[in-house]
Amino acid sequence: MSRQRKPEGHVHHERWLVSYADFMTLLFALFVVLFASSHHDKQAIRQVSHAVKNGFSEMGAFTGSSTDAHGSQLGAVKAEAIETPVAPADRSGIDTVELQRKLTKALGKEIERQEVVLKMTPEGFVISLHELGFFDSGQANLLPGATDTIKRIAGVLMQYGLDMRIEGHSDNVPIHNAAFASNWELSTARATTVAMMLMNDSNFDPKRMSIAGYGEYHPAGSNETPEGRRANRRVDIVIVAVDNKAGAVAP
Repeated sequence: MSRQRKPEGHVHHERWLVSYADFMTLLFALFVVLFASSHHDKQAIRQVSHAVKNGFSEMGAFTGSSTDAHGSQLGAVKAEAIETPVAPADRSGIDTVELQRKLTKALGKEIERQEVVLKMTPEGFVISLHELGFFDSGQANLLPGATDTIKRIAGVLMQYGLDMRIEGHSDNVPIHNAAFASNWELSTARATTVAMMLMNDSNFDPKRMSIAGYGEYHPAGSNETPEGRRANRRVDIVIVAVDNKAGAVAP
C-alpha cells in the first residue's frame, strides 16, 4: 500500500497584518506625542502622555521590550519624555516672559503689597487687581491711587495689539446696599469701571475689549477664610488674543 500523505497545514498568508497593525499602532502613538508636544499647557501634555502610556500598557503593546538599568521599559511612552519646556508665549501669542517683566518693573510696589497679582491660566495671561488697592468695600468707584496704577498697566499693555476680557469677581458674602442688590451687579460694575478707564484715559479700542461679571461663582481662593475672600474680590484683566500684524500701539 502506498503511504498516505498527511494533509498540509493551512498557510496563513495574512500574518503580515499583525506586524502592520503593530506598526500603525506605534505610528499613531508617535503622532499623539508630537501633537501633545506642540502645546504649551503642561497639564494637558501630562494628561495626554499618561493616557497614551496607560492605553498601551493595557493593550500589552510593549510587553517583552528591553528595559534599562532601572527596570523601566525603553519602548514605553513616558510623560517626562514629552514635557517640553514652556515657550515664552501663551495661547494668545504674547511673549509672556517679556510682558511679565515689563509689568513687574512698572508695578513693583503694588505686586509687593499683593494689590496686583500676575498669573498664567488656561484662559490666558491675567493681571489681577485686588479690591484692597482699587475699591472700597461694596463700591465700584476707583480709589484715588488706583487710577495711577491702572495707567501704568495701560502703558505696558498698549505696546501690544490686544484682545482683553475685563472680569469682575466677588466673594460669597451677600451684599445689598443702595447701589447694588447683588454681588453679580457689583462685580459687573467694577469690571465696567476698569474697562471704561482703559478706553477713555488710555485709548484702548473698545472693539477689542469685553466685560464680564462673575460674582462669587469663579473664586480664586476659598470663601471659608478671610484670605480667600480677599483673593476673590478682584477685577481680572485677561489677555485672550493678540494681533501680531498690528505691532506696537503708541500709548
